[in-house]
Amino acid sequence: MRHGFAGKRLGRNSSHKRALMRNLTTSLILHERIQTTDGKARELKGVVEKMITLGKRGDLHARRQAAAFIIGKEAVQKLFEIAPRFNDKKGGYTRTLKLGRRLGDSAPVSIIELIGAPKKETKKAKEEVKPA
Repeated sequence: MRHGFAGKRLGRNSSHKRALMRNLTTSLILHERIQTTDGKARELKGVVEKMITLGKRGDLHARRQAAAFIIGKEAVQKLFEIAPRFNDKKGGYTRTLKLGRRLGDSAPVSIIELIGAPKKETKKAKEEVKPA
């Protein structure tokens, strides 16, 4: 009998899951958009929202709490740089877009991104000009 169903297990033990969430959170903060499986994206959403709320507070204690979870000083610095973008919001800092299934193992894949992330530039094909 498993009491206290707090979050998904994701097929890992608790320390492995915590390490996974730390790595995914750091990547999302640095890149503002990552691609992962649906289950991981759903779990990541709550963790990232807590980190952004710490970033919005902006005091020294919040910075130390974020640094205890996020890997790398540059990621902590970026968190506190992008957090003021969300000052007018009380939550819902991330967006999840479903992509379909992964080719190798048919796992459902999603893109999770921060709201207001810079748009990814798509390269347009150059039109060839034919000589007249």
